[in-house]
Amino acid sequence: MISKRRVFLIQSLKLFDLAVAVLCTFIGAWVVSHNIEQLSIVDFLSMRIKVVNFFLFAGFLLLWNVLCSFFGLYRSRRLSSAWSISLDVLKATSTAAVVLLIFRDLAHIRMYNHVFVLTYWISSSCIIIMSRLLLKYGLGRVRIFGSNLRHLLIVGTNDRALRFAENISTRRELGYVITGFADDKWKGMNTVSDNGFKLVADLDGLPDFIRNNVIDEVLICLPLKSHYEQAMKIMQLCNEQGIIVRFLSDIFNIGAVKTKVDVFRGESILTIDQTDYDSRSRAIKRALDILLASILLLILSPFFIVTAIAIKIFSPGPVFFVQKRLGLNKRIFNIYKFRTMIPGSENKQAELEQMNEADGPVFKIKDDPRITPLGKFLRKTSIDEIPQLFNVLAGDMSLVGPRPLPIRDFNGFDQDWHRRRFSVRPGITCLWQVNGRSNTSFDRWMELDMKYIDSWSLWLDFKILIKTVPTVLFRRGAL
Repeated sequence: MISKRRVFLIQSLKLFDLAVAVLCTFIGAWVVSHNIEQLSIVDFLSMRIKVVNFFLFAGFLLLWNVLCSFFGLYRSRRLSSAWSISLDVLKATSTAAVVLLIFRDLAHIRMYNHVFVLTYWISSSCIIIMSRLLLKYGLGRVRIFGSNLRHLLIVGTNDRALRFAENISTRRELGYVITGFADDKWKGMNTVSDNGFKLVADLDGLPDFIRNNVIDEVLICLPLKSHYEQAMKIMQLCNEQGIIVRFLSDIFNIGAVKTKVDVFRGESILTIDQTDYDSRSRAIKRALDILLASILLLILSPFFIVTAIAIKIFSPGPVFFVQKRLGLNKRIFNIYKFRTMIPGSENKQAELEQMNEADGPVFKIKDDPRITPLGKFLRKTSIDEIPQLFNVLAGDMSLVGPRPLPIRDFNGFDQDWHRRRFSVRPGITCLWQVNGRSNTSFDRWMELDMKYIDSWSLWLDFKILIKTVPTVLFRRGAL
């Protein structure tokens, strides 16, 4: 049951957000009045308001309230980060801006031009984000002094449960009081008292403890494989009594993963993803790939033409080398490179396997007899990689990502963790290329790929691209 104090806070926030919508409408009108000839803010305020427009604006205010609720602006944000709160606000204000454009077309309101909508979006986003962050800070200060506290019972005494208790106990602004732990006796239970916490009940006595004590939330940290039925009974017990139930996101205890909950036709779906690529980040990365690949193709087109002519002059056979490679989630695609070997070189690889100088499943020979004299120069200068920009435009590759491997190399993998490199789109350059390339061992290569996946950001891509330039110019680690 929601407390009266919580209800008052939610209603106050709703009224505040409605006031922000009205205020930002006037701010937008004031800005637009300076851009429309012969229309001042006084003229705007003195304009007759059509009945249809009045109801449209009233409908917008109602929809604005619905949007704020839909994007979680009125739910408890005690555990939410400032970034998470700001992102939800931006989702609500951005959707509202689109609605304003639709209303403009329906009612033909001259004032609602793109300047008005942009002003509304910026002003409403800034005001609401600042207000929510100030509210979060203010509530945090109140909790530090002992008000608005929540009593938390933790079910389970494993390392993850204790680590969570220690972390949340140090964050006094969150306002959590650890009532204690509940679990059956086992050999590692002494760590509870050793860390200054209390064991308040075993699993059989837990229902009585919950019924007779102040408990606002219950965090279940039991291993689900062996305690599934008990966890379900605890959750049902708490639901019956209106007590909030939480699980640690890593409920399967499989290490550091990113989790997200979606709802599909009434069913909650927990998504576990090792990569940190949300849809927005993917879209930005893809847009940058297309833009930069297009620019590079234009800049490098002279090298492209000269190289193609040189290959035809100095070595009989096709200009391009086309090979099957494994891409995102092991999708097979054709990679394009300038040919650096004699025609039919792949058919001769089996004869050279005993000369392989690389460790692991990959194949590398420093003085490969199949490479043409021109091919050695193309490889040293990485000019042979230019055609892969077409793979980037086609969406098979990215500018930055783990190198796509031939099927032959993939079939030699003997560790599953190596295959996680296929969870992202392959690229022309990555950490391996700027950290030694062919001078790096296979395991180190795979470790660098994992590091890239785990720490990915647009800034990391930018740094790799910048470091790739001197690597190519000074031919570091190229065969």
